[in-house]
Amino acid sequence: MLRTAAAVVAGKTARALARRRGGGSAFPGLVAERIDPGILRHALADVRGGIVVVSGTNGKTTTTKMLVALLRAHGRTVFTNPTGSNFTRGVLSEMLPQLPVSGRLRSDLAVVELDEAHAMRFIAEVPPTHSLLLNVARDQLDRFAEIDHTADLLARLGAASTEGVVANADDPFISRAAGAVDVPVRWFGLDASIADRLPELTEHDARFDDEPTTYEPGPGDARLRPIDERAFDVVFDDVVVGPVTLQQRGLAAMINATAATTTARLLLGDAFDAATAAEALAAVRPPFGRGEVVMVDGQPLELVLVKNPAGFGVALSTYGTTPVATMVAINDNDADGRDVSWLYDVSFASLRERGVALTSGVRAYDMALRLHYDDVHTDRVVPDLDEALDALLATHPDEPKRIFCTYTAMMALRRTLAARHGLDRFGEETPA
Repeated sequence: MLRTAAAVVAGKTARALARRRGGGSAFPGLVAERIDPGILRHALADVRGGIVVVSGTNGKTTTTKMLVALLRAHGRTVFTNPTGSNFTRGVLSEMLPQLPVSGRLRSDLAVVELDEAHAMRFIAEVPPTHSLLLNVARDQLDRFAEIDHTADLLARLGAASTEGVVANADDPFISRAAGAVDVPVRWFGLDASIADRLPELTEHDARFDDEPTTYEPGPGDARLRPIDERAFDVVFDDVVVGPVTLQQRGLAAMINATAATTTARLLLGDAFDAATAAEALAAVRPPFGRGEVVMVDGQPLELVLVKNPAGFGVALSTYGTTPVATMVAINDNDADGRDVSWLYDVSFASLRERGVALTSGVRAYDMALRLHYDDVHTDRVVPDLDEALDALLATHPDEPKRIFCTYTAMMALRRTLAARHGLDRFGEETPA
């Protein structure tokens, strides 16, 4: 089709120009889409092994990366959107370099991370064969409104899936949504022996009818059985994947790995190999800014993305109990969500002992005030991110450091660190 060919050429050109100028991750997709509104549907028409949409409030980027690693370790070619540009034009922009002029992607599978709202735009163009539904929590109320709206979007994604759904058994919104679909469902969740740790992973408006679905794990369902803060087993009824030791620590990372493993087994069927899966998970490095560790002058600097009460709570329970020099960087740009009142639903008590070295970002003073209400001392308030980073490094040169940051703050800090220390460009990691 001439229109599709023109769209591919124009999109590739726009991408080259955007990259030369250092930005515009969605712009090439916009250019291609304007020329051929059906280009996404055309591009994925020959992907026969499965089109998987990963969505939910927290953990999308990490889970998608793990799932792709599992599938590739089993010899499958997989298209994905590794930058976490989780909206349809961002997916298309990531696809353009791999598209021939015909506009048909050559890949066994496609695994795309999409936020809940943009998943609706995607399924209007391309019915996914499978969806992976992670969790529901309050997130960017200016974009997603109340939590029931988010749950409804994920229910619609599950209903649009043509072959199967993988769902979080421990999230009441997800279990209710997945229980109503007409395709087979595979469940993942915590082992009964650690059910008391479920509050670390959930945050929702409690209702009397919101208890998670109670069931006995069936064929293809998986349970997470932790060993320590990084090591765990993924337990199926007939096989155990593990022990696996992740490079990323914490219960949230383990449940993401369990979700990815459950989905990989569903997609691969009899080709799934437990030893291969364990090896692949162990090799996955944390995605950019999601527990990523950058070595600066011989000391680790950890970047931890936070964007809603549940996510920040999990981050603090995972990282905040280890006393290190800490910075909190909060922006309220469009990609972060304009409403930062959610910070008042997070307990910062774990930071009291050491305090916080700096707050930074657009909402630096708001963050310092919020910490004050939890009796957490803040040494300095430096709104400019680069200045704050320099101050953190200069004031604490000989000890580990950690920065909790919202999305645009993380991106800005990551670019600065990449320029100074020769790190991989965003979305272009070298193999582990």
